[in-house]
Amino acid sequence: MSRHQQPQGYSRTDRIADEVHRSLSVLIQREMRDPRVGMVTLQHVRVSNDLAWADIYFTVLGESADEAREAEKVLTKAAGFLRSRLAAGMTTRYTPRLRFHFDEQAEQARRLDSLISEAREHDQQLGTTPDGDDEQET
Repeated sequence: MSRHQQPQGYSRTDRIADEVHRSLSVLIQREMRDPRVGMVTLQHVRVSNDLAWADIYFTVLGESADEAREAEKVLTKAAGFLRSRLAAGMTTRYTPRLRFHFDEQAEQARRLDSLISEAREHDQQLGTTPDGDDEQET
């Protein structure tokens, strides 16, 4: 393999996305002073093929959806500041523009878990098992 070939399955966009993810996590934790941001956790970073944009998906620990939307607005307004700080630590020629998105999958997972728990409780009250058989006393 020549020195310029990369192993299959780990593209340049993936490497840059990982670097953006690590660096932004530290920047948001240490340099964001806005209390509306709260405890932000970056879930996933997706970089476009032309390296022009980075879509950052995040959750906010213990906050409602409305407060998370407010954090999304704050992060969007701070995108230029974060991009400039990110560029200082990256070795690439261009630094992708940042777009922040509240990741609703965690909230949806909690909602589904709650619905499943309610259904199981309801089944237990009716005396049926999860596979649909009625419980029989032996």
